[in-house]
Amino acid sequence: MAETSQSHSHGPNFTRYLAGAWGASVALIALIALLDPGQLPTTLTKTAASLWSTAPFILFAVLAVAFLKASGAENLLARAFEGNPVRMVIMAALLGGLSPFCSCEVIPFIAALLALGAPLGAVMAFWLASPLMDPAMFLITSGTLGWDFAIAKTIAAISLGIFGGFGMLILSRSVVFADPLREKTNIGNCCSVQKPFSGKPLWRFWSEAPRREVFKSTTLENGLFLLKWLTLAYVIETMMIAYIPAEMIAGVLGGTGVGPIFMGALVGAPAYLNGYAAVPLVDALLAQGMSQGAAMSFVIAGGVSCIPAAIAVWALVKPRVFAAYLGFAVTGAMIAGIIWQAVA
Repeated sequence: MAETSQSHSHGPNFTRYLAGAWGASVALIALIALLDPGQLPTTLTKTAASLWSTAPFILFAVLAVAFLKASGAENLLARAFEGNPVRMVIMAALLGGLSPFCSCEVIPFIAALLALGAPLGAVMAFWLASPLMDPAMFLITSGTLGWDFAIAKTIAAISLGIFGGFGMLILSRSVVFADPLREKTNIGNCCSVQKPFSGKPLWRFWSEAPRREVFKSTTLENGLFLLKWLTLAYVIETMMIAYIPAEMIAGVLGGTGVGPIFMGALVGAPAYLNGYAAVPLVDALLAQGMSQGAAMSFVIAGGVSCIPAAIAVWALVKPRVFAAYLGFAVTGAMIAGIIWQAVA
């Protein structure tokens, strides 16, 4: 699943919030007020309007993820890693984008699967698809970039998972990729990881107090997470439109051919905030001349190689497996960009 809860805290921490997305938003608005006061009303009104238009998607997304966690439906994911390896790869890619895990929550889940001997190909398929799409991401993407782009990205995410999964399934037969786990895994506690409920899902979760508490805490945490990152993204979007010449974007990321698509994949990682904040960023780039193919390669490469998703892989596996992960991501992003450029 794309990032929905990567920065949860265990208690109030003013310094961390000041240095995070909220602090960045305040700093940018203050900078505009200081250097270009005439632009400040436009920035504030456009940011508020964008948040308001996205609010229904955010609300549905937050409630959907909270329901999955409170009911224990995430346990159904384990079934994707049982049985025939080929079926496992396909199911892992399909379910990767539906999981309610953030990047740090997926670490113990994947570690357990690898320790129990789950095929590395199936794990790679899940890893590649998981940061790119989930129901929440689909709704927010479709609301901003359109249903066509959201559907295409979903297909690209699943296809990338299948591509990397089968690729790793073949490579894992080599001694180079034998014993993929690190000797010792040093994982930072970047979010509050709740132990998933065991057993069958309880769809009427409200009958149990612990599950009601999970629903409440997940809704609050993910709602604040989306709000702070989308606020920052919309502030950046208004600034890009106001201050970055459209001709410059069109010159680097516009036009046809493989060049803009390659550049989209290349700049995806450093420019990528997270899956949700990237949506208005891409919207602004498209408005200024970014090609459709470059936009697709940007969101695919950026989503897989962004810091939280990459750290989740680096924390568990040896460098050669991590290199394969990045290689599949960039190659798949290029292919997705080329195909989307041709059909869009």
